[in-house]
Amino acid sequence: MLGTLRHSHFCLILGFLLFFHTFHAQEQQNSIGLIPYLKTLEERFNIKFSYLNEDLDDFTISIPENLVALNDILDYIESRLQLQTEKLNDRYYTLTKSTSITLCGTVLDNFAENTIPGATVEVLGTEIAQTTDSNGGFMLHNVSRGASLKIRYLGYLTKYIPIESLVQQGGCPKILLAQHYEQLDEVIVYKYLTTGLIKEKDASITLNTAEFGILPGLIEPDILQTVQALPGIKSIDETVSDINVRGGTNDQNLVLWNGIKMYQFGHFFGLISAFNPYLTDKVSVIKNGTPAAFGDGVSSVIQMETSNQIADTFQGGAGFNFISGDIFGQFPLSNKLGFQFSARRSTTDFLNTPTYNKFFDRAFQDSKVTDENNVTVDENISRDEDFYFYDFSGKLLYDINDFHKLRFSAIHINNNLNYIETDQTNDETTQSILEQTNISIGGQLLSDWSGNFSSQLNVYYSRYNLDAQSIFDNQIQQLEQKNIVDERAVKVNTEYKLTDHLQWTNGFQYIETGIINRAFVTQPSYDTNIKGVIRIHSPYTEIGYHSSENKFIGRVGARVNFIENLGTFNKYLVEPRINLNFKLANYLRAELLGEFKSQTTHQIIDLEQNFLGIEKRRWTLSDDDTLPITQSKQGSLGINYERNNFYLGLEGFYKNVDGISTRTQGFQNQNQFSGEIGSYDVKGVEFLINKRGDNYSTWLSYAYNKNDYTFNSVVPSKFPNNLDIHHTITFAGTYNYKDLKLSLGINYRTGKPYTEPLDGDEALDNSFFPARINYQSPNSSRLPEYFRADASAVYSFDMGRSIRATTGVSLLNMTNRKNSLNRYYRVNDEDQIEAVESVSLGITPNVSFRVSF
Repeated sequence: MLGTLRHSHFCLILGFLLFFHTFHAQEQQNSIGLIPYLKTLEERFNIKFSYLNEDLDDFTISIPENLVALNDILDYIESRLQLQTEKLNDRYYTLTKSTSITLCGTVLDNFAENTIPGATVEVLGTEIAQTTDSNGGFMLHNVSRGASLKIRYLGYLTKYIPIESLVQQGGCPKILLAQHYEQLDEVIVYKYLTTGLIKEKDASITLNTAEFGILPGLIEPDILQTVQALPGIKSIDETVSDINVRGGTNDQNLVLWNGIKMYQFGHFFGLISAFNPYLTDKVSVIKNGTPAAFGDGVSSVIQMETSNQIADTFQGGAGFNFISGDIFGQFPLSNKLGFQFSARRSTTDFLNTPTYNKFFDRAFQDSKVTDENNVTVDENISRDEDFYFYDFSGKLLYDINDFHKLRFSAIHINNNLNYIETDQTNDETTQSILEQTNISIGGQLLSDWSGNFSSQLNVYYSRYNLDAQSIFDNQIQQLEQKNIVDERAVKVNTEYKLTDHLQWTNGFQYIETGIINRAFVTQPSYDTNIKGVIRIHSPYTEIGYHSSENKFIGRVGARVNFIENLGTFNKYLVEPRINLNFKLANYLRAELLGEFKSQTTHQIIDLEQNFLGIEKRRWTLSDDDTLPITQSKQGSLGINYERNNFYLGLEGFYKNVDGISTRTQGFQNQNQFSGEIGSYDVKGVEFLINKRGDNYSTWLSYAYNKNDYTFNSVVPSKFPNNLDIHHTITFAGTYNYKDLKLSLGINYRTGKPYTEPLDGDEALDNSFFPARINYQSPNSSRLPEYFRADASAVYSFDMGRSIRATTGVSLLNMTNRKNSLNRYYRVNDEDQIEAVESVSLGITPNVSFRVSF
């Protein structure tokens, strides 16, 4: 039995081997060398072929069995192998290899052998190229058989094939492309707080307005209100025109719009951002580790950019709230030309709303005046105002070709106020007129010179103008003030990719800034007109590197500023910058940042008790004497952890800013007009913990600052900064349910410092006229703690096939807490000391409705 099985197995194997041998022999017989096959034809048909052996040595041929006639066989050889046959007579034939041929083929995926439509097939060294059809096929004519093909498609390895090898395969061969598998570098971004807010790998914060979700108290993505949700950024007086970053004043922020420096940021005395958020594509905020390409702004950089892409179709929207209405849009004029626009105007001069009334009270009426006995002074005053604002912007986009693009931008911001205040007790009228404008234009040329080298040319002109007029005591005294900033700049930036991991950035920036400050008083007669011009020449360079899998990311650079104030001084400043990010463990990274920076433009605050309690800020230039160049040094170390939508960030920093003046810091005590020069030092810690889910986000942020002035000529020489807020806490959350977005948050911070008069009779010095106040040590007292709770809700719905509507409601300061923002003292007409206290917004509702299409 066993022997029978072994015998049957042997027969089966022997039969398989015989079958395989026969099949293989048949295959070999059907596909033979062309020259041996021609010899069989010579014997079979009694003919002779003339050819060059080297032309035909590499060819093989497999003739179908149904071809028996000589002419049919020769036609098949000619078409199959791209050879030319010629009959000389009945016995002799010639075979020659064509130099130009027609080539066809089919491009396939080598994994599943699916066809690849749209693949690029080009003949190297020629202009012959084609993309494969829907079936992956191609056909090229008049191709040199000595050339090579280059076949490429996104996601596949590029393939190079000698054309001769394809010809030898005969017909239209199949060409298999290998899929390109690449391990992508880890993307180092942290999404937190709400959608559209991202912390980048270089520690900057990016706000994508198109994806922006919702924040407490905001029903629209107000750009400069939104950045205040970030740790280390706040406004002591609840405005967007006075943003304090890590203890710095507002004029220490570099605010850019499409690469243009802006000198006006807000409407309604800083309560509303002056930039339309719906046309703004991206906002970047940098607190430290600034790229060498940016000069100026010793505290931060806030960079706003509108879209740089030409829209495929018209896109736009319009809306209104209880303060203003706006419209925006972007549309293509052709496939190479596009246009963007936005416009907004307030309704404040013809429509009173609850929001406007609250904002007006905050700006004008909510100063509480108490006498030296802490008794409220009842002022019988009537007020009449005519106030409005508007802004509009436009951008023209022109794509010269795929590698060079032109962009032209313009923006106009305007505030107008005519305010009359009548003291009915004394029958005295005071009129204040204010016009504030910012007009800026700029152009950009974006060029890609190769896959490794690109450049950007930026040119702009910016003009800021402030005209203020105050008429006191029934037109007995008149004060006029004018502040003009005229700036023009050229910047060239280049980026060269040395390797896949190394990038080199170089550039040069030229800025010329002229500022005029004029003040005119009728009684007593006083007239001053101060003009200044500063020119800055700044070459810079920077190297960026990232290792495989982004375990280490670094950027190191330097900027050299040659500063010349015409007729006054020349100065060189070198500003090194460093930004390092490295992986400590899974989900845990550390960052080390540092920078030297400087600035030559400042805002001085003169006669802050005038203009109905609204401070007048005027831009001025450094003169290296009474107002030196402000210079800063900053270093920080941070740790970031993110896993499963849980983020935790901790950062400690130290910042020193030298060359500040008491005139730029907003003093309201014995140092208000002294013009002393000094510095401040800030030590701080910022902490953020954030947990996000599919439809919710909640976060807790905490910031600790220790911020001290040093003025050597002041006694004592070291005392708390006017912006020294020791503790700031924010706790907030958002929740989305289908098309409904809800947000609730609370903000707490300790009170800001201020200076009180001495006690008793020592408080007033009557030896001067008018009498002067004798103060305690600078900033030795503190205001009460600040607490505010805000809420907002937004609901979206479809109004048609292509129209989307959004309605929202918000409530600021839900508890209606009267937070004290500032307190200063003055002497009234009866030589008594009065305390003037500025109070925060009360409970403030707002409603909006928008459509987008």
